[in-house]
Amino acid sequence: MMRRLLKNSQDNSRNNTIQSIVRIWNNRPVKMAMQRQLQYFILLGTVFVTFFIFWNELRNGIFYPHTASSQDFTHLKLRQAHRRRMIRELCSANSSLNFPGKLIPFDQIPNKALDHLIVDDHHGVIYCFVPKVACTNWKRVMIVLSQNLKAPNGAPYLDPLDIPLEVIHNYTVHKTFNKLWKRFGRFSRPLMHHKLKNYTKFLFVRDPFVRLISAFRDKFTVPDEYFYKEYASTMLQRYANISSPPDSAQEAFAAGIRLSFTHFIQYLLDPQTEKKNPFNEHWQQMYRLCHPCQIDYDFVGKLETLDEDTEHLLRILGLDKYIHFPPGYENRTAEDWEQEWFASISIADRRKLYNLYETDFKLFEYKKPETLLDE
Repeated sequence: MMRRLLKNSQDNSRNNTIQSIVRIWNNRPVKMAMQRQLQYFILLGTVFVTFFIFWNELRNGIFYPHTASSQDFTHLKLRQAHRRRMIRELCSANSSLNFPGKLIPFDQIPNKALDHLIVDDHHGVIYCFVPKVACTNWKRVMIVLSQNLKAPNGAPYLDPLDIPLEVIHNYTVHKTFNKLWKRFGRFSRPLMHHKLKNYTKFLFVRDPFVRLISAFRDKFTVPDEYFYKEYASTMLQRYANISSPPDSAQEAFAAGIRLSFTHFIQYLLDPQTEKKNPFNEHWQQMYRLCHPCQIDYDFVGKLETLDEDTEHLLRILGLDKYIHFPPGYENRTAEDWEQEWFASISIADRRKLYNLYETDFKLFEYKKPETLLDE
């Protein structure tokens, strides 16, 4: 009997509670407020779930906006694969392209010839710099990555543009393969092999003839005391019939004595030039600076596609959120200037010059300048 009374009491209490809820729900202002709260919680939950999915995909590097950028990234990966494959094919023993040093092993490359390989051990990156191919800005980036140089406040530089221009090309700032040899001697080669195997290796190249024009413009059309004394003075004596050139670049320019592009080309084509000293790095062949047949580069960038390639490379390295590549110079030498610059060069000398730089043209897939060579 007691059990039945207790049960009836519970049933009545439950019914009263339900009826109270129904009365509250049927109360229009309360009902609308509860509906708004319910909608708010649903919206908040949707936003949270969406953000969580986006963040998780972004963290794992698999989220790309569904725009043309995804297609562009695929295109860039295919372009890199093609550039690297072309180098491997031309460097093989079976290819028709032959040039000095093509088949020598890495260990036979002189240590001094490895001076263009800059190493960043913090991020596992090796950069082979080629002068006149955005190397100033890439050196800035490598300084920031390696933290080898401190700002006046004692902290490492974080922004490439903050680095003083006068120290960017300072030899002591950068850690190179040649310095590994100076420090570790005969133990340096195994260390080099380890880094080459495990680090990301990259270089940037440029149309060989346009690079020569750029080098001439930069070093000889304005007073540069070092390049005048080391090179221009000799060229003026040999090819401009000036037996006693002025002692300084400032004096030469004041007297109206200028080295011409024709004299510069004559210097490059003269067999005696390299019998005395190797080419300066600003006009030395790119393959001789970076040894692409001995080093399997993971990334081959080009100045002609600098913006795309830079963004792609920084993304591969996982540094695109931390490094802002400095903008290029507005006075960059243009490809369509070739016709004007080579107008004073004979067809015979143009062809000789192409033969001198043919390996660079072919290894890095630059079109043979037929219009310059067949006029």
